[in-house]
Amino acid sequence: MATPESEVEAKCEASDGAGNGGSEAVASIDVGDQTVDATGKPKPKPKTRKQQKKKNKRTKSKSYYLPRFACMRSEPGEDGGFDMEVEVPGERPRPAHLIVTVNGLIGSARDWRFAAKQFVKQYPEKVVVHCSRSNPCRLTFDGVDVMGQRLAEEVKSVVKDQPTVQKISFIGHSLGGLVARYAVAKLYGSGPASEPTKVNGECGSEEPANHHLEDKNTDKICGLEPVNFITSATPHLGSRGHKQVPMFCGFNSLERLAIHSSGFLGRTGRHLFLTDNDDGKPPLLLQMVNDSENIKFISALKSFKRRVAYANAQCDHLVGWSTSSLRQRSNLPKREHLSAIEKKYPHIIKVEGAKTTSSEQEDSSEHKNDRRKTAELEETMLRRLTTLSWERVDVSFSGSKQQIFAHNTIQVKNQCINSDGEDVIQHMIDNFIV
Repeated sequence: MATPESEVEAKCEASDGAGNGGSEAVASIDVGDQTVDATGKPKPKPKTRKQQKKKNKRTKSKSYYLPRFACMRSEPGEDGGFDMEVEVPGERPRPAHLIVTVNGLIGSARDWRFAAKQFVKQYPEKVVVHCSRSNPCRLTFDGVDVMGQRLAEEVKSVVKDQPTVQKISFIGHSLGGLVARYAVAKLYGSGPASEPTKVNGECGSEEPANHHLEDKNTDKICGLEPVNFITSATPHLGSRGHKQVPMFCGFNSLERLAIHSSGFLGRTGRHLFLTDNDDGKPPLLLQMVNDSENIKFISALKSFKRRVAYANAQCDHLVGWSTSSLRQRSNLPKREHLSAIEKKYPHIIKVEGAKTTSSEQEDSSEHKNDRRKTAELEETMLRRLTTLSWERVDVSFSGSKQQIFAHNTIQVKNQCINSDGEDVIQHMIDNFIV
C-alpha cells in the first residue's frame, strides 16, 4: 500500500503552531447558513472542537512511525522513495555511504523503515539510507528483470541527487534480494548520467565530490565503491519444489500444483518457480548466475567486499532454509545442535564466515533446454553462486509468539508484530562495513 509523502517527512524542529499570522483581513458577509467573502466565494466554516480533536488524533497517528529523536529526517524523493539521514546544526561532511534497501513481494518502502532508522542512528554521519519505492505492491508481479531495471534507474537518480556518496551497499528482503541482484548487474561498471547535476540550486559540476559521475572503473556499481550486499530470507535458488516453500510441507502434489499455478503471481511467479521460457531462453534465475556479453551478474556480485545471506532456519513458511542460505539440504546444520550464539542476539543461532565453494566442473545446462529438472537447475545455481564467498547467518524464532510471522519478523517489517527481529537487524548493523 502506497504511503503518502506526508507520512515520511520527519522534521527536526517542532512547529511553532503559527500559520495565520500576518494574513490580510478579507471582508465577508453572511448569506443564509453560508459565509462568503466580498468576491462572493464561499468561506470554509470554522472547525468544531470535535472536528479539530479528530484532526489532531489523525495527525498523531500519522507521525507514530516517524523518528522520535531529534535531528533525524526522512526526505521523500521524486520517485516516491525516501532517504533517511541525520541532520545536525552547523555544517558537517555529508554521508559518504549510500545504503539501498529493497522490499519483497507485495511490499513497499515502508517495510524497511525500522531498519533504516537504526542504521542512521548507529552511523549518523556516515550513511544515508534510501528505501527504494520503485516496486511497491502490485508492481512486484512484473518480474525480477522488470523490477530490477526499475530499481537500477531509481538508484541512478538517487546517486545523482547525492553527489557526496562514494560507497554503496544493498539490503534486500525476500524477492527484494533477487531484484537487487539483477539491479547491481545492470549498474555494474556504470554511473549516473555524466551531465552536470544541480544540487541546492548550484551546478553540480562545481562540486568536487561529483567524482563518481566520471568514474569509469568497471568494479564500481553506479560509479560507487560496492561494499555490502545483504539478503534476508531471499529465495536465491527459486521456489520450485524440494521443500523450498515450507508451507507445502514437502508434498509433491502441492508443489506441482504451485508450479502449474505460478502464473497467478504474474511473471514474478514464473521466475520464482523456474517456469519461464522467454524466447526459448533458460529460466531467468539460471541466467542470473552467469556473466553474459550484455550483463555481468556474477562479476557485479563479486565486486562487493562482502556478501551476506540471513536465513530463517525454521518457521518461515514462504522461503526454505536451503534456498535462502545458499546450501544444499544435506549440508544444513542440525537444528537440535543450534542455540543462540550471544545474549545480545537471542535469535541468531549460527554465523558462518565467508566461504567459497570451488567448481571443478563447468556446467553448461544453461545451453541445453532438455535439462530442466529442478534438482539440476538448483544444483547449477548453487554451484555458480557459491563460487563467490558468502557469510551465512542462521536465524530462528522458534518459541517466540511471533514465529508464525518469521518471514517478516527477520526484517522487522512492522515493529508492532515483528519486534522480535530487532536483534537480527542489530546484528546486521554491528557487522556492517561502513
